[in-house]
Amino acid sequence: MHIRSSMVLAIGVACLAWIIPGADALAQTLIGSPTLALRSGETTELTQIYWVSNCKSQLRGPPAVEVIDGPPGITVTVKEAMVVPRYQGCAKPVAGGKVIIAAKDIEDESYTRLTIRVTYKTRDGERQRSAVYNLSLFP
Repeated sequence: MHIRSSMVLAIGVACLAWIIPGADALAQTLIGSPTLALRSGETTELTQIYWVSNCKSQLRGPPAVEVIDGPPGITVTVKEAMVVPRYQGCAKPVAGGKVIIAAKDIEDESYTRLTIRVTYKTRDGERQRSAVYNLSLFP
């Protein structure tokens, strides 16, 4: 019974994230954020980003990313790329980018959170989305 009630709570919180502004941060906290492990000097792709409507890009410029909160030695950038918005059921690539995270000069092992914000310049104006990741960092 405990597992079932936890699932119902998680689904309910996830649904609220679409209705109530700011609830997506609560949903990520309760449901769980993706966890990444990086060693000093490593670079990896976090995700692909795009903004589409009817499978057509709505971007007027490349997306930008910034670290809102995170450990020192971590950088996050956007590499412009053609990406396939599969989540929206699109088959053809559109203009977008790949979010790249790099760990530089990690001196001590740590486990921390990373909060990033992506800014999209769209035909309808500027839009922002944020994401939270758990990071395991190793020298």
